[in-house]
Amino acid sequence: MRSVFGSVVLIVVGVLFLLNNLHILSFRIVGDVLRTWWPAILIALGVWGLMKKGK
Repeated sequence: MRSVFGSVVLIVVGVLFLLNNLHILSFRIVGDVLRTWWPAILIALGVWGLMKKGK
């Protein structure tokens, strides 16, 4: 169940970014924050995933 949840989250985030890039969906404030901090978000998700596997 956990791997399915993570996959769904990645798909949803990818779809939101795609819709924003195609100017179909515009989220200004959230888009600005994500545009700046997306690498840190990916790093945090990776660290979190590694910590979960260690348990």
